[in-house]
Amino acid sequence: MRNVTETVKQLVIINVLFFVGTLFLGDVAYKYLALYFPENPGFEYWQILSHMFMHGGLMHILFNMFALYSFGSALENVWGSKKFLFFYISCGLGAALVHTSVNYYYFQDGLNTLIANGFSKQDILQILSEGKINTGWQELLTVSDFNKFTSAYAGTAVGASGAIYGTIVAFAFMFPNAELALLFIPVPIKAKYFVPGIVLIDLYLGISGKSIFGGGGIAHFAHVGGALFGFIIMWYWKKNQFNDNRWN
Repeated sequence: MRNVTETVKQLVIINVLFFVGTLFLGDVAYKYLALYFPENPGFEYWQILSHMFMHGGLMHILFNMFALYSFGSALENVWGSKKFLFFYISCGLGAALVHTSVNYYYFQDGLNTLIANGFSKQDILQILSEGKINTGWQELLTVSDFNKFTSAYAGTAVGASGAIYGTIVAFAFMFPNAELALLFIPVPIKAKYFVPGIVLIDLYLGISGKSIFGGGGIAHFAHVGGALFGFIIMWYWKKNQFNDNRWN
């Protein structure tokens, strides 16, 4: 097993420190550092970055940090620390942008329907800001649209998953024929097949609202967003033949 690279090690340490901090601070940490919807009074500008270092549970951080170690170290060995860190943070920010944009679409769609039926935007936002709903909304919105509308406003996002998805996309670009041995799949799969597969699964789950394991709360569009930005950056770098020395 290869040694962890310096920037990856520092990112893992920061994530672990944030996680340990949440064990002591609890909801207070999530209140200030998780990513809120911009219309929500809980939103703060620094959450766009801070949410990338927060995690919702032990398995969440273990999976993300293992993926960061496994794929990130390989990339940092090739690129160097500055280029890797730029890429990693960019993918995390891209994931937040896509996640928030999709939530904005869901929220605005529901809001427009309610306004068209006589509700005022000011009253709707006031009710939502108090953590309440108007039962009359459920008569005008489908169950799916109502859930998307309210969860877009009230939900929060945490985790490095968006940046991780960008990282595994870059890994597939750099090492397309690397065979990945996964616990839940009995045979190794080449990166160039595995990575597009899991991104398409996330896209399907995000659109359909379904879950493979029967649970919710997964920001599928953040995963897709991180992968998308990772792909765009890699495509741009490949097209322009970036010289690694320019990053050192």
